[in-house]
Amino acid sequence: MPTAFQSPSHTEPMPRHVAIIMDGNGRWAQGRGLPRTAGHEKGAEAVRETVRHARRLGLECLTLFAFSTLNWQRPTSEVRDLMDLLERFLVDELPEMLQNGIRLVAIGERELLPAKVRTRLEETEARTAHGKDMTLVLAVSYDGRRDLVRAARQIAELARRGELLPADVDEAQLASVLSTADLPDVDLLVRTSGEKRLSGFLPFEACYAELHFTPIHWPDFGAEALDASIAEFARRHRRFGMTGEQAAALG
Repeated sequence: MPTAFQSPSHTEPMPRHVAIIMDGNGRWAQGRGLPRTAGHEKGAEAVRETVRHARRLGLECLTLFAFSTLNWQRPTSEVRDLMDLLERFLVDELPEMLQNGIRLVAIGERELLPAKVRTRLEETEARTAHGKDMTLVLAVSYDGRRDLVRAARQIAELARRGELLPADVDEAQLASVLSTADLPDVDLLVRTSGEKRLSGFLPFEACYAELHFTPIHWPDFGAEALDASIAEFARRHRRFGMTGEQAAALG
C-alpha cells in the first residue's frame, strides 16, 4: 500500500511518487500565434522548474510522460524537434542532476528512439545511477498496455521454461517484470491542459493513485502548480477499500 511522508517544507502529507502527463504544449503555442515548437521549448523550461521544485520538496520519485508511442504518428518535423529537444535536455541537465543526487530512469520502447537519443539516454542513466535523493523517470516512446503485454510475454516465457508455475503469478510477480519494477506505486497522477483521460499512462502502477486534472497548459506549469496539485492530494482521504475509521487508525 502506498504511504505518505512529510516534506521538510510542507506540513501536509506528501505523495512518494508523483506522475505527470505533460499536455498542452501545442495549444499553448497556438493560442499565442506561435509555432508548436515554441510550446515544446517552453514546456522544457517547465520540466526544469518542476524537477527542481520536486527535488526541493523531497519527493522520492517524479515520472513525466514525455512521449507516447502514439506520438510517433505526429508530423515528422515535430517528432524530430521533440527528439532534438530531449537530447539537449539530457545534455544540459546532467550537471544539475549529478549535483542534486537525481537518478534518471527511462521507461518505454527505447529501441524506437533515434540512435543518438538512445545513446545519450543510456549515458545519462549510467552517469546518474548512484543518485539517492530523487528518481526522475522519463516515459519516452511509452504505452502502458504495451508494457503490460511485454511483461506478460516475459512471464509466459518463464512458464514455458518451467521456471514459473501458474500459481506463482500474482500482483508482485507482474510488477517485478514491468519497466517500473523498482519504483513505488504512483500516489498522485496529474494531467495538465484540462484533458481528463490517462492515455495509457501507468495503468497498473497508478491504479490506486489520486487523479488531479488541471486546466493549466504544461508550459505554464511550475512550482506553484505542483504545490497546488500536492495540496489537492493532501485533502483527499485515501481508504484503499477500508472504512474511513480504519484508514485513520492506520495513520
